[in-house]
Amino acid sequence: MMGFGLSIEPQLWALLFAMVRIGAAFVAAPVFSAVAVPLHARIALSGAIGVLVVNVAHIQPPAEIFSITTFLAVAAEALIGLAMGFVLQIAFAAPLVASELIGMGMGLGFANAVDPQSNHATPALGQFLSILLTLLFLAVDGHLVLVDLVVRSYEAMPPGTWIAPARLLGIAMFGGYAFLAGLLLALPVGFILLCLNVVVGMLSRAAPSLNLFAVGLPASLVIGVVALLLALPAMGDYLQVIIGEGLAMMPQLVLG
Repeated sequence: MMGFGLSIEPQLWALLFAMVRIGAAFVAAPVFSAVAVPLHARIALSGAIGVLVVNVAHIQPPAEIFSITTFLAVAAEALIGLAMGFVLQIAFAAPLVASELIGMGMGLGFANAVDPQSNHATPALGQFLSILLTLLFLAVDGHLVLVDLVVRSYEAMPPGTWIAPARLLGIAMFGGYAFLAGLLLALPVGFILLCLNVVVGMLSRAAPSLNLFAVGLPASLVIGVVALLLALPAMGDYLQVIIGEGLAMMPQLVLG
């Protein structure tokens, strides 16, 4: 018997308890948290991985279901899962930062589209880079690495363990990586657009009667597209670096 006269099979209770951390990680992690992924699929995936975790990690859930100790233990599990997914989500924000920098220089700042992963309006270029990053993430088996890290987290942080405040501070400070990676990702195209703006500024001084809006905007758009085509291989390589950094920082920041 467990709390308030409610009985439940020990194996089922252990499975439900293990699914808390796994489900929280999927809620915060990219790809799995996409709107296109049905809730039933996340629950089924969490249950399938939870069965593996229960048999491997030997989960010992709280003895009572309805108690303060159980609520605190569930909150601790959810916090660990959310922190792991959030670290990877920070790394995946770098393309959005890069798209803002490139889009403003190309004149695409006004072109927004609905992102199918977040169901929010994002720059068209940012949506393209985000989809490219997602495809690379799946191509390098990043989703399998994420699942492996979640399963291994039960060894580093058994159920009932809380994340230290220093680790939470480290996760918050890791937010600056999204801006740094976004700046480096946009650097090749951004530098070319900056040089173009300097040339257009010199032309405006030499010919004040020249309509810069009619000349500069098409030139920025054309040169920006050409620069994107030339820099796309290098940007793809750096997107893989971003994926590696996000997966590497998950155990380092959360699990210590």
